[in-house]
Amino acid sequence: TAAVNLSCVWHNLEYMACTWHPGENASSDTNYTLFYWFDGLESHKKCSNYSIHQGIFGCVFNLSFPKVTNTYPTISILIRDDSEDIRPVCASKNPTTLVKPATPRQVTLSKVNDEINVKWSESETIPESCLSYEVIYYSGDLDEASPIIVEKNSASIPSIVPNTKYTIKVRAYLKPECYSTKFYSDWSEEASIGENTDSTLHFVLIITIPIIVAVSTIILLVYLKRLKILILPPIPDPREILKRMFGEQNEDSQVSKKL
Repeated sequence: TAAVNLSCVWHNLEYMACTWHPGENASSDTNYTLFYWFDGLESHKKCSNYSIHQGIFGCVFNLSFPKVTNTYPTISILIRDDSEDIRPVCASKNPTTLVKPATPRQVTLSKVNDEINVKWSESETIPESCLSYEVIYYSGDLDEASPIIVEKNSASIPSIVPNTKYTIKVRAYLKPECYSTKFYSDWSEEASIGENTDSTLHFVLIITIPIIVAVSTIILLVYLKRLKILILPPIPDPREILKRMFGEQNEDSQVSKKL
């Protein structure tokens, strides 16, 4: 009946979100309750922001400390139900292993000569020295992405191809010397710059241009042939003229004999 598969993520050092599955033998009307505490709290606190999605329980509670450091007190989490039929479960979490940085926002792009400059917002709660970023960009309609790793909230993409659309997105991750976590931030919204030349237009041009040239050549040849006839009419064949003359004389002599 106890909750299983407890998982917690500390989002941007601001709030913690925990999820768990109900126990195999827990009834469908089980109402799990999450409590947490750590050194420095006078008493345990109860999480009140619950959710259930596709049978998975979740709860979110604020968790922040006055001073940002690399070490934090261990957090103890208890999940139970008011009913004695539900077995409670308790777990201890090292918060530095659960940190997930915020998604980079306000991604802006600018083109300078043959480079694209990318810039995005910084986290307001995690020290800048603890963050690295992965920038991925797609050129044209290609599915293959090219990654760039930087340690500041800006990057440059060199040697861009003219008349090509570039799509770019960014995510953040934490340096291991600051936090021993493996969580990356979510990808930022994609931002694009530039325009692809229309491949369909290229195809149409490749097909139509030879056809136009061929038709134009035929029309030109016909026109030139007619123009040649007008300028340089064909010279009559003397043999044909003589044949016609003697033929006419023979016909005249035959007519006179009959008369």
